[in-house]
Amino acid sequence: MKIDDQIICKVTGIQSYGVFVSYEDYNGLIHISEVSDQYIPSIEEILCVGDEIEAIILEIDEDQKRLKLSYKQANPINPRIQKMVKIKIGFHTLSKALPYWIEKTKK
Repeated sequence: MKIDDQIICKVTGIQSYGVFVSYEDYNGLIHISEVSDQYIPSIEEILCVGDEIEAIILEIDEDQKRLKLSYKQANPINPRIQKMVKIKIGFHTLSKALPYWIEKTKK
């Protein structure tokens, strides 16, 4: 096992800041920034405890038997599909509301 290897690990816990996983005798963390490039209101919408998922190894701590992993690098969204999918929550919603807020503030 080395950095940039793709592994299959098991989700053991989910927190607002990331996903805990296990792989062989290692514990790992997938930080929320490594789950997706898109806005995710809740990680539970994507992953559940008990899921077996693919992830890329970013760092290995042999002494502590811990891994830092990336889900999004192992499961990229095809760029053509990403362009076709409308983002319903996040910046686009704010960008639509911004002109209204500016006009309201001017008055």
